[in-house]
Amino acid sequence: MKQVRPYPKVLISRKAALAVKGGHPWVFADEVTAEDIPAGAIVDCFEGSSWQGSAFYNPNSKIALRIFSRNSNDVFDQAFWTRRVEYAVAYRKTVMPGDDFKCTRIIHGEADQMPGLTVDRFNGFLSVEIACYGMELIKDMIYKALIDVLGDEIKGIYERNELALRTKEGLELYKGWYEIPGKPLPSSPVTEITENNIRYIVDVESGQKTGFFLDQKYNRLAAARIAEGKTVLDCFTHTGSFGLNCAYNGAKHVTSVDISASAIEMARANCKLNGLEDKVDYKVCDVFDLLTELYENKDRRYDYIILDPPAFTKSRETVSSAGRGYKEINLKAMKLLPRGGYLATCSCSHFMTDELFVKMLKSAARDAGVSLRQIEARQQSPDHPILWGVPETSYLKFYIFQVV
Repeated sequence: MKQVRPYPKVLISRKAALAVKGGHPWVFADEVTAEDIPAGAIVDCFEGSSWQGSAFYNPNSKIALRIFSRNSNDVFDQAFWTRRVEYAVAYRKTVMPGDDFKCTRIIHGEADQMPGLTVDRFNGFLSVEIACYGMELIKDMIYKALIDVLGDEIKGIYERNELALRTKEGLELYKGWYEIPGKPLPSSPVTEITENNIRYIVDVESGQKTGFFLDQKYNRLAAARIAEGKTVLDCFTHTGSFGLNCAYNGAKHVTSVDISASAIEMARANCKLNGLEDKVDYKVCDVFDLLTELYENKDRRYDYIILDPPAFTKSRETVSSAGRGYKEINLKAMKLLPRGGYLATCSCSHFMTDELFVKMLKSAARDAGVSLRQIEARQQSPDHPILWGVPETSYLKFYIFQVV
């Protein structure tokens, strides 16, 4: 006989139930019927009399339900969340073995059945973002599980809860060290990591997102494999990672560009840390303007261009204008490269789907009068897993071509 469950019940529509059965964990507010249930509560979801799963409920959010369990025998205590963390860590140890496990995404939200939760590991630091009301309420259990599973290697947990999405969930914005019982707070938010044999300074307090973009780890290796002897233009370099990987792997010279002076300052520091100052120079400028200037001046010194722009769109409403931005930089790069040159290009926006991105690249190549010989087609590293049935977990597109 099944246990009597203590969780409030909500009703979801037939349409929502079909999506849930297909593997999608979100149910939107207009598909939910519920009464007097507080934000963040764990609820049982029913379609008629048929149980569909357990979820965090938030009446203030467009995503009213975030389903995290499809087992009606689950009880959501410390042991449950510790098992979830154990599963996530075991997966990372499999797909990111050895030293790669020391700087990796430990929890990737819905793909790890922990909705709205991002946990990145940078050696002894964990950097955390929470974008789900229910997850905020149980964070103490999650953090205890992380410390118990990862052990004494973890020296601090830094909360980067500054996402604008939190305001839509009804959550306050804040950041700072979480006080781990029995552990002193770290004296500095700055640490050093090694990725692909390249050393980086990571600031979990002030760096972009959680401190460093881990999802391109193996794409950087792929880009570096063809860099030997080439003159590389690394666009939107941020903290310098693609350019440093190329320089380390034998590029003749690398020019790394970003519009942010602070990003270039950090990239220079990372370059110095790796002793690659004689192989890399840095420019603070607008990439669009630089590509135009190089083409107009018939400056074809670069035979390898890397385009790693920030997301040009974060909504469906701006996909068209974002597509024009992606096409502009890719078209300019294709025109600038000599025949036989190489192009690495990507998009980190979920809304710029792979279909749209490929369509854009084909259009740019046609307008540039070139053909693209594909070398690699890649996605995010496997510590950012893609959950089939949840298209939002698939966001990074990465291609390497020879321009012929």
